[in-house]
Amino acid sequence: MAILITGAAGFVALNIVEHLLRIGRDVVGLDRIALPERARREFAMLPGRFILIGGSVLSSADLRRALTIAPVDAMIHCAVITAGSAREKADPETIVAVNVQGAVAALMAAARHRVATFVYPSSGSIYGASARDVPLIDEDALMPAPVALYGLTKRAAETILPRVAAVQGVRFAAARLGSVYGPWEYATGVRDTLSPMLQVLECARRGEEAVLGSAWRGDFVYSRDVAEGLVKVVGAPALSRPVYNLGSGVSGSAETWCEAVAQSVPGFRWRYARAGEDGNIDSHTGFDRGPMAIGKIARDAGYVPRFDFATAAEDWWRWMRSVT
Repeated sequence: MAILITGAAGFVALNIVEHLLRIGRDVVGLDRIALPERARREFAMLPGRFILIGGSVLSSADLRRALTIAPVDAMIHCAVITAGSAREKADPETIVAVNVQGAVAALMAAARHRVATFVYPSSGSIYGASARDVPLIDEDALMPAPVALYGLTKRAAETILPRVAAVQGVRFAAARLGSVYGPWEYATGVRDTLSPMLQVLECARRGEEAVLGSAWRGDFVYSRDVAEGLVKVVGAPALSRPVYNLGSGVSGSAETWCEAVAQSVPGFRWRYARAGEDGNIDSHTGFDRGPMAIGKIARDAGYVPRFDFATAAEDWWRWMRSVT
């Protein structure tokens, strides 16, 4: 049986597809954009089988094709527009359509084709302002307070989908992701906010100095850990709740990331911006957040992150420099 990944050419989804193929699973992908050339080459060398369907989650015909080209027993719905402020102002209709209507459409298509499990990668952005300066972001103790449209649409989908799944008889879980960084991160055309970790590593690759403005703290989680965690949720024998945090469980910043990169990249230089100087690394957040509580997903799905900043910097730098 295959697992269907919507938005399969996107950042997080590419990590999931790679992880599944590496462990020998069959994967069907659905996306309206093409697979990056490197992914196309490298995925073909992995033991699992990958079929990519060109299409949109807003098309019932495309969803039907993806769900009938091979037997599918689980879906991980990654199709989303990670909108920044400019896109939010220019095109809120499309953001809402893809992020909310598309999620419901994907779940209903899964139900119609008797897919047993539907996993929804949600976002820590739904905590919004309530996460400011808290020592720990706990799923039960901290009420969501999203501000931007991306977080609002994630919250809307996360609220609607469990009810739809229950009525349709589909096993459902949402995983609120920390700030994801790592291999396969790129500007897809629907991902407006690239991680400060990628920005720093690109400076290192170009031999440029990274200049930090305010280095806000938060839960930054490596993309390989996210992929493994979501697959563990799919395969968990029993899920006790509809929503889990999926993060690193620790707090980090662009500053601590620069320190890790300096250990893996000879000659890499970084510093804070001087008074009146603009930095070249955008930290995005605007305020400090505590780490995410990950005990519930550890208990129910066996998720334990394998990468800290030091091992992630080493792994990602090696990946960036290796092209097959």
